[in-house]
Amino acid sequence: MTDTKVRWGIIGPGSIAKAFRDGVAAAAHGELVAIATRDPNRPGLAETFPGARIVGGYEALLADKDVDAIYIAVPHTGHAEWAIKAAEAGKHVLVEKPLALSAHEADAVFHAHRKAGTFAGEAFMYRLHPQTAKILELVKSGVIGEVRMIQSSFGFNMGSFQPQHRLFASALAGGGIMDVGCYPVSMARLLAGAITGKPFADPVKIAGTARLNAEGTDDFAAALLTFENGVVAQVSCAVMANLDNVLRIHGSEGRIDVPDFWFAGGNRDQGLGQIDIVKGGKTETISVNESAHVYSFEAEAASLAILGGRQEFDAPGMSWADTLGNLRVLDKWRADAGIEFSIEKPAVRTKTLDNRTLGANQGVIPKRSIPGLSKQASAVALGFEDFKTFSSGAILLDAFWERGGNVFDTAFIYGGGYTEKLFGDWQKRSGVREQAVLIGKGAHSPLVYPDVIAKQLTQSLERLQTDYVDVYFMHRDNLDVPVGEFVDAMDAEVKAGRIRGPYGGSNWTRERMDEAIAYAKANGKTAPQALSNNFALAEMLDPIWAGCVTASTPDFKQWLIDRQITNFSWSSQARGFFTDLAGRDKRDNEELVRCWYNDQNFGRRDRAIELAQKLGHSPIHVALAYVLAQAFPSVPLIGPRRLVELEDSLKAFEIELTAEQVKWLEQG
Repeated sequence: MTDTKVRWGIIGPGSIAKAFRDGVAAAAHGELVAIATRDPNRPGLAETFPGARIVGGYEALLADKDVDAIYIAVPHTGHAEWAIKAAEAGKHVLVEKPLALSAHEADAVFHAHRKAGTFAGEAFMYRLHPQTAKILELVKSGVIGEVRMIQSSFGFNMGSFQPQHRLFASALAGGGIMDVGCYPVSMARLLAGAITGKPFADPVKIAGTARLNAEGTDDFAAALLTFENGVVAQVSCAVMANLDNVLRIHGSEGRIDVPDFWFAGGNRDQGLGQIDIVKGGKTETISVNESAHVYSFEAEAASLAILGGRQEFDAPGMSWADTLGNLRVLDKWRADAGIEFSIEKPAVRTKTLDNRTLGANQGVIPKRSIPGLSKQASAVALGFEDFKTFSSGAILLDAFWERGGNVFDTAFIYGGGYTEKLFGDWQKRSGVREQAVLIGKGAHSPLVYPDVIAKQLTQSLERLQTDYVDVYFMHRDNLDVPVGEFVDAMDAEVKAGRIRGPYGGSNWTRERMDEAIAYAKANGKTAPQALSNNFALAEMLDPIWAGCVTASTPDFKQWLIDRQITNFSWSSQARGFFTDLAGRDKRDNEELVRCWYNDQNFGRRDRAIELAQKLGHSPIHVALAYVLAQAFPSVPLIGPRRLVELEDSLKAFEIELTAEQVKWLEQG
């Protein structure tokens, strides 16, 4: 074992930092060398952290060349910010729980550290304590038979509501769920996984509730977690109720009780451990009798991971996937209880997650001219239908913008209208409306009628907080209505200035578009200039959804070339067909099989794989590059949910396919 020690610095000199101080002192491979504070003259600081340099300001600690790793002990709302900044400074981090306010924030933290090649871990100290290993050993041994139910709580009573206190204030992400509810959730997931030989398990069903205070944070809360293996967990937490604070694992032949498992039955200094096995009317007490400082195990595990070049904890420490799964449970628990912190709302979250002013709209995504559009538009458009909160969606919107993307795909029906509201809040907060190219869509089945267009557009513009869209599509077609009536309705919106660029149809046939163009020209109307049909290297064989139309057939593609109609392509990468999800012998995904599986498409997939290997890329990058390389204006819609997915999609811009390569991919 190496004698090298990781040089630790601490951000946030509170009580938990003092506990970590002692943990590092008792660890073999770490040493505390510095502590950052915004008030270097704070009384007692030098005495509290003897031997550590007092550094003025968090940024100064990140810039300190004599510090390897940072322990982040600031309030919850600063965790993601400083963890990301640490990654950008090349520093490893151990972040107090919860690692971030949501799974989306945590994923952004891990993305930053993935790129930096640095370690990032969530500080659930109990996970590394020997008592936890003993609990897992007992459960796996079958000493209480088949595990059926888990009960776990962590709660205390602050006595009175204190709106400015970090445990209550919405601006500080207060409440029991985030501060202590994360412990029983983490333990329940650990145990549910251990039963089936996995590091952890994520519940398949979550139902949460809470009593909220005047700040809108939870005084006490409870949730029911159901796991795939049939185990049910009841978890509870409180900052205004003294709960029993016992982990109970109920089996078919007995139960295991563990008091205060997060401190091994002790405190922030020492936890000898107490595990009671209740079986057959008798209680057997087991203790690991561990006298070492409770935080020394966490400090040592993090230090060894860093020295070993690993980026995350080994189990039972919190791996990245484990942290993300835990936060997803907390996200759902909060959503069920109706908790959204003020710090997560657009009026307050006016900057990026790492607390910067949004950067310029320039990066790897090139701009291009679109017929009928006065602005330059990014070569790809962002779809973001899956986000449910401003704070989660803004992370991706910010990143897309700073990489050069400025085309955003919304629709009246997406998320029941929430996608439009999210974009409206984001563009208002960011001040980017005039630079952004906004796609709006309306008149989806079954409401595909001319009079619906204006009514829905009015509501959409209210949600979007703007008075126009740059591009507009009817979301479906209705062949029972003369096409001229639809042209008249959209032309009226163009003349009213509510559509200021090209309009057309999503999932329209070329015959219907020709008819619409001819009608417009014959009647002095603005002609449709754009489509939003599926277009991909793999030809869609069967519509994914009712009423969908593909433009990937040879005839449709030639029509687009001849007329130079812009196509904004949805499912431009064939929904996973060019990834490992698909394969001639993989038939478990009904949608992939139904929509994409035939000899022609597998031939194209084979050639995409071959070309990708030659170019040092993935087939999915080649598939997106194919859509970009067409002889007509082609704007693929991409729908990443995570920053790593966005970054991966943008690798397609490293590929410039020739006309010969495009033809070869299609025909061989």
